[in-house]
Amino acid sequence: MNKALIFLLLLPGFNGLAQKISPVEKKVAEHITAHIAQTEQLLEKVVNINSGTLNLEGVKQVGQLFRQEFEAMGFTTEWVALPDSLNRAGHLVAYRKGKKGKKLFLIGHLDTVFEKSMPFTPFTRLNETFATGQGVNDMKGGDVMIIAALKALHAQNLLDDTSITIYFTGDEESSGKPTSISRKDFIERARQSDIALAYETAQSFSIAATARRGASGWELTTTGKTGHSSGIFNAGMGYGAIYEAARILDRFRETLSAEKYLTFNPGVISGGTEVSYNPATAKGEAVGKTNIIAQKVIVTGDLRFISEAQKEKARNKMREIVAQNLNGTTAEIKFSDGIPAMEPTQANADLLKVLNQVSLDLGVGEVKAGDPGSRGAGDISYIAQYVPCLDGLGASGQGAHAPGETINLKEFPALTQRAALLIYRLTR
Repeated sequence: MNKALIFLLLLPGFNGLAQKISPVEKKVAEHITAHIAQTEQLLEKVVNINSGTLNLEGVKQVGQLFRQEFEAMGFTTEWVALPDSLNRAGHLVAYRKGKKGKKLFLIGHLDTVFEKSMPFTPFTRLNETFATGQGVNDMKGGDVMIIAALKALHAQNLLDDTSITIYFTGDEESSGKPTSISRKDFIERARQSDIALAYETAQSFSIAATARRGASGWELTTTGKTGHSSGIFNAGMGYGAIYEAARILDRFRETLSAEKYLTFNPGVISGGTEVSYNPATAKGEAVGKTNIIAQKVIVTGDLRFISEAQKEKARNKMREIVAQNLNGTTAEIKFSDGIPAMEPTQANADLLKVLNQVSLDLGVGEVKAGDPGSRGAGDISYIAQYVPCLDGLGASGQGAHAPGETINLKEFPALTQRAALLIYRLTR
């Protein structure tokens, strides 16, 4: 017997599948199980192509393989090119238009964090459950899941007259700047849909993301009077730039660190008599001596938040703290927007109910909303203000963004079945 089917039969309630789902849905689920070997072959093929964000040719190569899969199912495909100045490969779009059910927008990405200059890890089976490889769950596993789910629906002619757009970005791990350009087409197409589903890594069968925190940046610059260190703290010389930076950072921690879903991390700090920072390389340099009062400090960091309101409230408080300068010092903080938050909404919660029912009907258990603080920002956040969203629907595994990243191949068939039936019910 097929090993994937054995696993499915061991899942709670799976033997009652025929009673809980319709005959056509049962055929969709059976198609996925019967073709799991071909699905894994496609996964292995794309994992073995390095597609680090800055490996433009690798990203395009993965996109071309997926493009062929979509075209074989009757989807119209496009490659969305980006200006050369962004140094990004572009995005793959596949779509079909019809009149049945909700218009769906399915999200994946072609790139990984593993650049071509890094040691390469090919697709490798570790045991009966896990395989490893660069981007195997983040998120080539999710991309392949979308394709496998659509293939199962296509085999039963269930894609006919549906409206589905699949958007695989080529730079999710390091988006081209400005995002007003790199995400312009992405946002415009999403706004023409009714529902967005993203297939980033699944944390478990029982969790889906109805909210994700946003991410933005900040840069703090402090200055002080410089001179012989013996004069520090006196009225004439004051406290110097480093003490002023330390005061501000510690006040940030004391004032804001207990707020739920809000984090702010100082990632790089440079201080001394001569200081510079290059944001393109994330590299700071400083020159100073122990017997000279520091004249300047530059600190860069990120700010993560669950809503625009929380972000603005935190920024205002940070500005207040920065303005309360120590004697002989000045300070300035600048903020930069990054990825917006995917805020928790009732529409997202209602969409989760549909997924939960599919999961219960398949016998793989209840699905609840995950903790927004446990996930980083993602592409879905750019469109969350326009359409109801769910994320975390992709492959399960461990160690994303690190050497040894894995996918759970035993859970993969059931997660794909759930993805297919969710798409089916939303498009009826």
